[in-house]
Amino acid sequence: MLAIRIMQEQGIEVEALNFKTIFTCCQDQSAQTARDLGVRLTVVGQDDDYLDLVKDPQFGRGKGANPCVDCRIYMFEKAKRFMHQIGADFIVSGEVAGQRPMSQKRRDLDRIAYHSDLEDLLLRPLSAKLLRPTLPEREGWVDREQLYAIEGRSRKRLIELAKKFGLKDIPTPSTGCSLTEPKFSKKVFDLIDSPGESRRWDFELLKIGRHFRYDTHTKVILGRDAAENDQLRYAHQLPDAASTAVFAPENFAGPQALLIGPRTDAAIAFAASLMLRYSRDYDPDNALVRVDDQIINAIENDRAKSLETIAMM
Repeated sequence: MLAIRIMQEQGIEVEALNFKTIFTCCQDQSAQTARDLGVRLTVVGQDDDYLDLVKDPQFGRGKGANPCVDCRIYMFEKAKRFMHQIGADFIVSGEVAGQRPMSQKRRDLDRIAYHSDLEDLLLRPLSAKLLRPTLPEREGWVDREQLYAIEGRSRKRLIELAKKFGLKDIPTPSTGCSLTEPKFSKKVFDLIDSPGESRRWDFELLKIGRHFRYDTHTKVILGRDAAENDQLRYAHQLPDAASTAVFAPENFAGPQALLIGPRTDAAIAFAASLMLRYSRDYDPDNALVRVDDQIINAIENDRAKSLETIAMM
């Protein structure tokens, strides 16, 4: 918001670019902000190669599964292609030196600019006076004197600047990225470390339900509400689905489930018993579960009696 407004104050036309990955959650906010600022917004999605950097980032991760430096490089590479497509002259970012410990240290800012091949065309107006002058500044496209030297994690100067520009809806600080969250990161690492090739379908499922690891090759996902139950059924029907069975309560109210991995009797029994652990008011002698077109008695197949030893994610 501030980077755009700083450019607008100098009479520079701005086109907003927002990156959407399966791990981000702030697109609606970005659209409203673009409307408030009077700029056109283009949303760019990830390609499947984005998942490769999540699995094996060149520049490491933060405290979670977040490959922040690699992610920023990936985004700026796409931004450079977009810049050429629309005939723009340079790229502006709202990064602040030292604000994010994983991707906004001085060293990381330089690394991101260099590896995205934007070293001289990436302007960070909020911290520009702390950094080397870029081509837009040297050529006079942008007045460097009207840029800023903000650094550190404090938002005080940013909030003051927002008020100066008349920005009313100041967002709360958030990465907007689930890869930074410890619980979600646990699911990511479990997927990455499991045998076989993890695909986009597998990563999409990480956002849904409770995940239980049965063995090295097998896990079960339980829906937490009706919406997630619907999502699990839909995911199972997709052409690239890796699930081998879908479960639904037959004579009681409870979660639905997906089995990912070999469809063994033991794995099916484990999934059915997990459903009971998160259900109420079922017949303790006759709790029926539909597994695709087969019906089994979950009571007779309760293999999750030592659930405390199973990692829940």
